[in-house]
Amino acid sequence: MLCARDIMTTAVITIGPQASVQELARLLDQERISGVPVVDPQGKLLGVVTQTDLIDRSKKFDLPHVITILDAHIFLETPASFKKKLEKLLGSTVADIMTPKPVTIHADLPVDEIATIMARRKVHTLPVVTGDRLVGIIGKIDIVRALAHSS
Repeated sequence: MLCARDIMTTAVITIGPQASVQELARLLDQERISGVPVVDPQGKLLGVVTQTDLIDRSKKFDLPHVITILDAHIFLETPASFKKKLEKLLGSTVADIMTPKPVTIHADLPVDEIATIMARRKVHTLPVVTGDRLVGIIGKIDIVRALAHSS
């Protein structure tokens, strides 16, 4: 049975946490990719940043919805959630808008389990790690290719 090490891309395009949002947008455009792992200089995985993070940063900002009952104001969004949205909107570096602690997998994980994780967690790419070091990445297209070439 095929596993992550058989289908992962090992020449992973990455970005550092201090890169600007504009540098990120240029990288995604030039490489025609939808996201990249964020790593420190030693190759430790810090997070993942995607086109969706850029879109979220660029969209119109909505104030939290409030219900008023008598003189009480009840916010329908937690302060932590509101703060996170505001930080992404105002963020200027990759560290500001990335998803920290992304879903990761190890190189020995079978392809059917990888597909299950992608479907359940609604992620399009999964960093492959050994310890906390990035060793590869798997996208949905890698699973499709594996299916196309299996006998």
